[in-house]
Amino acid sequence: MILPRVMGHRGAAGYAPENTLASMQTAARLGVRWVEFDVHLSSDRVPVLLHDDTLDRTTDGTGPVDGLTAAGLSGLDAGQWFSDAFTGEALPTLAETIQLLGSLGMGANVEIKPSPGRESETGSVVARMLREQWPSALPPPMVSSFKTISLAAAREAAPNIARALLVPKIGRNWDQDMRDLGCAALHCGHKRLSASDAEQVRRAGYPLNVYTVNERPRADTLFSWGVGSIISDHPDRLM
Repeated sequence: MILPRVMGHRGAAGYAPENTLASMQTAARLGVRWVEFDVHLSSDRVPVLLHDDTLDRTTDGTGPVDGLTAAGLSGLDAGQWFSDAFTGEALPTLAETIQLLGSLGMGANVEIKPSPGRESETGSVVARMLREQWPSALPPPMVSSFKTISLAAAREAAPNIARALLVPKIGRNWDQDMRDLGCAALHCGHKRLSASDAEQVRRAGYPLNVYTVNERPRADTLFSWGVGSIISDHPDRLM
């Protein structure tokens, strides 16, 4: 799978409230071709866009995201924390986001972010929805996760959707996990990445993509190491 050199992080999180439809639309206006975003499950197993396990940081709700039904989550404000200009921005479902991406012509790296104890369930539900609802006119999506259990469940539910293993740094067993899960790419935090780490991944034959890079000099360095794609809050700075 060939990804663009720059992807928008949680839409375009430097300019709009992360993981909202407004953030996806902002990314599109910046000329971004692919976005990354995070998906949890509600208490009634509906995939919704949210990074944290709790609602407190990015909505006007409190407590765990899977403590509410999708209907309860839909009434939350997911925009005002970022700026008054985004007051009333809803917490979107994955289905709503897929529909929007179809109209915008954008690809997506969908990060599976399970609440504790729901690793397998979240991977399965998210992958199945992508398999059934992803527009055929768009480039095929990719799923990624720090949780190997979630990626294994995604593979079982939708084996044809590409998978990427997320790691904060290149550790000892990343390559074994990649083989076990049939992953197409490794996604790594950039702050603890070295040139030798990048070379190790390249020698193993895997594309290496990194998060979250917001400054052009660092991006240029990473590209010189052979990094394929960079996820950024400010993608326009790097394109």
